[in-house]
Amino acid sequence: MSRISHAFHPEKIDAVALFITCLNDQFFPRVGVAMTRILESLGLRVEFPHEQTCCGQPFFNAGQHAEAADLARRFVQIFRRYECIVTPSASCCAMVREHFPALLRGDHVYDEARRRVCGRTYEFVEFIHDVLKVDLRRLSLPRPTRVAWHFSCHQRLIGMSDQTQRLLRQMGNLELVSLERADECCGFGGAFAVEFAPVSGSIVTDKVESIVASGAEAVVCNDAGCALNIAGAARRLAPKVRVVHIAELIAEAMGLPLDRL
Repeated sequence: MSRISHAFHPEKIDAVALFITCLNDQFFPRVGVAMTRILESLGLRVEFPHEQTCCGQPFFNAGQHAEAADLARRFVQIFRRYECIVTPSASCCAMVREHFPALLRGDHVYDEARRRVCGRTYEFVEFIHDVLKVDLRRLSLPRPTRVAWHFSCHQRLIGMSDQTQRLLRQMGNLELVSLERADECCGFGGAFAVEFAPVSGSIVTDKVESIVASGAEAVVCNDAGCALNIAGAARRLAPKVRVVHIAELIAEAMGLPLDRL
């Protein structure tokens, strides 16, 4: 099995909590398995709080802030004991870091715990690149693969830039191709994709057409909502294009099994 080099000391982090998110749990369970196996291979203990539920983002986006605040309190109560909380989706990471402070403002019972949780929640790429400082140059995909990258709206919201690209460029047998308007929305937007389906469909069609034009065999998408939307359109318009999370590519290059934990 190929290994990843890194510049951190595992003993400094007691345990990493996996915040899997609703969409990954239901539609992309392999992503959670990949993340867990990668983090464990780096010497980290990964815990999965089974009582975790939705972070409240659908309620928040629908303007139901009281219901969202109830779920935010539950989330904080569950994850408050962990040193680091890692999630595969930037959108749910953004919900915790960007919106929990306003939702729980004035709630003094949860104030300290909320600050702790918000300050220790990371998107997966952000965590392995910025915190663990991994180096993937020893890794290589099983066969040469042309890969494009979709830069999601919520990755920008949490302050990410090109960390995903940097990691992809380190891997062997991987050609990173340019995607025209890579930072444009895929058209998902949660309930937007349902309430404004024709508009969403037009946007995601443009996205898939740009992926096809790039010549990519796979597109890396690190937000489950975006992956769901792009994969759905790709099944109709470009069935040979794979939609993958970077954790799946890394695990594949490491030779890690992803069938089950």
